[in-house]
Amino acid sequence: MGAVSAGTPREDETGDLRALAERHGLRQIGVRPAVPAYLQQLWRFRQFTGYLAASRAYSQNQNSYLGQLWAILTPILNATVYVIIFGFMLRTDRGVENVIAFIVIGVFLFRFFERSVVAGGKSISEKLQLVRSLHFPRAVLPLAAVLTELTTLLPALGVMCVITLLSGLFPDYSVVPVTWEWLLLPVVVILFGMFNIGCAMIAARIVAAAPDILNVIQFVMRFVMYGSGVLFSIEHYLRAWPTIAAVMEYQPVALALDLGRQALTQEASIPLDPGKWLWMLGWGALFLAGGFIYFWQGEETYGRD
Repeated sequence: MGAVSAGTPREDETGDLRALAERHGLRQIGVRPAVPAYLQQLWRFRQFTGYLAASRAYSQNQNSYLGQLWAILTPILNATVYVIIFGFMLRTDRGVENVIAFIVIGVFLFRFFERSVVAGGKSISEKLQLVRSLHFPRAVLPLAAVLTELTTLLPALGVMCVITLLSGLFPDYSVVPVTWEWLLLPVVVILFGMFNIGCAMIAARIVAAAPDILNVIQFVMRFVMYGSGVLFSIEHYLRAWPTIAAVMEYQPVALALDLGRQALTQEASIPLDPGKWLWMLGWGALFLAGGFIYFWQGEETYGRD
């Protein structure tokens, strides 16, 4: 009985201290907040997120002579190589009226996805010291990683549009007119960005638990690239297997590339399809919500050995 009575004051004191802490907005360290509270924290840290994204974008390529120009030059050089090899040498342009525009749009937009997933995967492991020393919602890190890639994408999109427009001047390629559909390109970027944020958050949690997975992700990106019609028309090359072609065409990465081409090229072989836009909206919302919940569920584990 004496042990019980001795413990009662300590329990009462603990309860009083907990109530005092809650009254002053303090909470226990290492406890995952509810989703609404977590979203509020993310909103409060929006300036911090923007600062991380801007500083990371600025620091990229700073040790090279051309600096930030590499953000534009790299996709241009990649697209040039792919156009020469797959467009001119291997002639994979069958079913496409303008292979230059087709490949350039595919390469530029796919690079946004690839870099977002890889950067998201590294976002926790690269900032372990920050994670262990400061209290903030960890979702800030993969979100900032995707915003960094979006920052570098925006000037590259301008170059992509110019190349697409000029490609129509080459003999034997269809002219690319500037029409109202070009205004849909920002919508493509927003929908694709939603999907990329979800993928980055999924990758961030997986790599935080098993760092070796990051090496696997980079190999998986190669399969995704060739399975998303970056360099060739899925519909044309898989017309003998319509079910497989439909699955590949309606997976989210292929859809995003197709929507970009619908917005800019106005080819008869790539008609504007409202159904595909709704599919992409669904994929973006699903992965944004699902990736966020998946990442949030591991909030207590990040930065712990």
